[in-house]
Amino acid sequence: MDDRFPDFMSSRLVAEPRANDNAAPESVSELAGRLKRMVEGEFGRVRLRGEISGYKRASSGHVYLALKDDAALIDGVMWRGSAGRLAFTPQDGVEVIATGKLTTYPGRSRYQIVIDHLELAGEGALMALLEKLKGKLAGEGLFDPAKKRPLPFLPRTIGIVTSPTGAVIRDILHRLADRCPTHVLVWPVKVQGEGAAAEIAAAVRGFAALPSRPILREDNAPPSEPKPYPGEGRGPVTEQSEGAANVAQLDPGLRRGTGSDATIYRPDLLIVARGGGSIEDLWCFNEEVVVRAVAASPIPVISAVGHETDTTLCDHAADLRAPTPTAAAELAVPVRADLAHTIATLSLRTQRCVRRYHDRGREQLAALVRVMPRRDALLGPQRQRLDDAAGRLSLALERRVATARRSLDRHGHALRPAMLTQRLAQARARFDGTARMLEQVNPDNLLQKGYVRVVARTNGKTVATAADARAAGALQLHFRDGVLDAKVERAGGRAYVEPTQPTLL
Repeated sequence: MDDRFPDFMSSRLVAEPRANDNAAPESVSELAGRLKRMVEGEFGRVRLRGEISGYKRASSGHVYLALKDDAALIDGVMWRGSAGRLAFTPQDGVEVIATGKLTTYPGRSRYQIVIDHLELAGEGALMALLEKLKGKLAGEGLFDPAKKRPLPFLPRTIGIVTSPTGAVIRDILHRLADRCPTHVLVWPVKVQGEGAAAEIAAAVRGFAALPSRPILREDNAPPSEPKPYPGEGRGPVTEQSEGAANVAQLDPGLRRGTGSDATIYRPDLLIVARGGGSIEDLWCFNEEVVVRAVAASPIPVISAVGHETDTTLCDHAADLRAPTPTAAAELAVPVRADLAHTIATLSLRTQRCVRRYHDRGREQLAALVRVMPRRDALLGPQRQRLDDAAGRLSLALERRVATARRSLDRHGHALRPAMLTQRLAQARARFDGTARMLEQVNPDNLLQKGYVRVVARTNGKTVATAADARAAGALQLHFRDGVLDAKVERAGGRAYVEPTQPTLL
C-alpha cells in the first residue's frame, strides 16, 4: 500500500467500517432532500422576470415552461389550479414576471420554480403578446373580410353576451326601446378577471347551439318540434327592452311551451358587449378561445367592447365592430319611426300610382268611346240582312210545301192495295225461281248418284285436284250417308302426320 494515501482512500472491493469514522454514507435521495430543504429554506418565495420558452400544457392541466434571459435559464411548473386562474394564455417569447417558490426536482437533479402567479412584464409585453396572437389568427383567416356576413335588417330576437349588472345592458335595452323594441336574450357572463374568457366563449357557442326557429310549411302543416337546448354554463335569460312588451305578445312563436320546459330559439343577431377599461380589463376579449368562438359563430356578431379608441381581437373576428355598446344597438335595428314613415310614404305613392293608372285608363276609354261608331250604325246593316233573309225564308217554305204536295198527288196512285198485291206476287215468283236454281247447282245432290265430295279438313274448302289434296294432307270425304276422315300419303310411302299445335305450358 502506498503511504502517501490514507487508508480509507485505498482501493477495496467491499466497503467496510473504518476506525475513527462515524459518518455513514448518504443515499442519493437523502442528499437530494437536503439540497431541496436548503434551497427552499434559503430562498423561499421569489419573483423572476424572464422570457417564456418551451411552453407546454399537459393533459392533466399542469403547465411546464422555462424562464430565460440573455445568460441563464430556469425551469418552471404551474399546477393545474394556478394555471386555471391565468388571465392570459402564455406563449413562447413573451416576457413575464413569475411569482412562486424556488425548489428542486430530485428526479432530474434540477432546481425549478413552482409558479403561483404569472403576469406580463409591463404593457409592452402585453402588446407583444397581442400582436403575436393577432398574426397567428390572421394567418388562419379568422379576420378575413371576405368572411364577414351582412347583418339581418330587422332581427326578431337579439342575443347579448355581457354582464347582467352593468350599465352596458341597460344602455343597449334603452337604445333598442327608443329605436325599435325587440325581444332580447341575455346570456350573463363575467367580462373581466379570472374565467371571463371561458364564460364569454361558452355563451357564444351556447347561443349557436340553440335550435333554429321552425319555418311553417306552405301546406300549413305543423312544424317539427325542436329539441330544447340544455344550456352551457348559466344559459340565456329572457329579457325585454322597455316598450317591447307588445312586440313579445305578438310573437307567440318565440317560445314553445311554458315554464322551465319552454324552448328558446336561436337569436338572429349577437352582440358581445362591455364597457370601457384598460387593456388589462379588456384582455379577456383578446383571448384565443373567445376569438375562435366569435369567428365560428353561425349567427352574425356585433362586437361592442370598450370605447371607440379600444380595439380587441374580438372586434376583428366579429362581422361588425361597434365603437360603443349604444352604437351596437343602433347598428342592430333600424328606427321604427323611420320604417313607419317609409311604409306610409310608399303606401301613399302606391295609392297615387293606382289612382293615376285608373285616371289614365278612364281617359283612354273615353277617347276610344268617342271614336267608336254608334251601335245603330254597326247593327243597322245586319238587321236589314236579317229582315231580308226572313222574308226569303217564308217564300221558300211556301214553294217547298207546294212542290211536295204536287209530288204526292203524282205518285199517290202507286200506293193503291191492288198495285201492292201485284208487286208482292212478282217478288215471290222471282224468289221461287232463285230457290229452284240453287237446288239444281247444289253439289251434294250428286252424292245420291254415288259421287263423293272431298273437303280439306283444315279450311273446309272443296278439293278439286290431286295437288290440292297432297297440299291439304288431312281430308274429309262426304258420302250420301255420312262423313269419313282420310289422310294423304306422302311420296315414298310415308303416312301423313297431323301437325300439333305448340303450347307455352
